[in-house]
Amino acid sequence: MTLEGRVALVAGASRGIGADIARYLARAGAKVAVAARTEVQQDPRLPGTIHSVVQEIQDAGGEATPIVLNLRDPESIAGSVRSTVERFGKLDIVVNNAAIFVPGTLETVQPRHIDLSFSVNVMGVILMMREAIPHLRAAGGGHIINLSSRGAIPPGPGPYEAPTRRGGDIFYGPQKSLIEHFSQAQGRLYQDEGISVNVLSPNGRIKTPGNLMAENDRDNPNLDFDVADNMGKAAVWICEQPASVLNGAVLYDDLLVQERGL
Repeated sequence: MTLEGRVALVAGASRGIGADIARYLARAGAKVAVAARTEVQQDPRLPGTIHSVVQEIQDAGGEATPIVLNLRDPESIAGSVRSTVERFGKLDIVVNNAAIFVPGTLETVQPRHIDLSFSVNVMGVILMMREAIPHLRAAGGGHIINLSSRGAIPPGPGPYEAPTRRGGDIFYGPQKSLIEHFSQAQGRLYQDEGISVNVLSPNGRIKTPGNLMAENDRDNPNLDFDVADNMGKAAVWICEQPASVLNGAVLYDDLLVQERGL
């Protein structure tokens, strides 16, 4: 198995893309810390917990451990890294998948939601990288994969012939643009130490529990979710590449899988 002996921490891995990436890393031989807030399922639209994902990995013959992680809490972030290293002895791979969406337009969004959004989607990623890098260095190098979105691509200059009012989170795309820039800057900084920082995005919509939640009926939820197979395959491939070969890349799952024949 290509990642035999590696240790990975996946943030936001109780369901959806994060859970699927965790499963693929484990299938490739990595020991996986499944990190997220959810220990007990409370919403029928959001099935899955850190414990259920760990059980699935173990049932398939892999090795995993559940880690409670609150990305709004710097101590929780530091604690998740410490717990991973204490459990498995080191840290080689970090996947920053966790993210949240907040409702509203610039005029209607609540200030507390703005703070929540930037705390999780930006500061959480930065602080996780900050805590992980000394351990990646101690392991002789490693990989950070930050998840992004095609929403990070700016709309370009106007004037706009047909202005549109997109639904969804007004901050998510700009936040991912920041993460892409920051990832490349940090990859460049740490490449000589064998640490790569790459970005992986879905090439299109993946119907995960989180993605469908706003349109899902709590009393009669649609549980026909997509499996993020190509995100998992792409994540494994990225972790197989040395920092001197792949660093600071912004990759899209379907395109990478097709190009590399994964």
